[in-house]
Amino acid sequence: MDMKKIIKMREMSNNQKGVIKKVSASGDIGRRVREMGLVQETPIQIQGRAPLKDPVAVKIRDYVLTLRNNEADHIMVEVDE
Repeated sequence: MDMKKIIKMREMSNNQKGVIKKVSASGDIGRRVREMGLVQETPIQIQGRAPLKDPVAVKIRDYVLTLRNNEADHIMVEVDE
């Protein structure tokens, strides 16, 4: 039985996969995140991080984008436990 849990995208580890469950950002950050395709029920995978852990590279659909940790804090992702 697969156990699922919801964590912030910022807490995900390299190569970990998940599904976006909630985007709590509002204003400019919220608009920007949603325009990049980070919306509910979208599968993602963490590709890697910069040496100082910020930004994070995220694979979404057929492309990779980078997010700052302050943006990733607003994205809740369901992952396997």
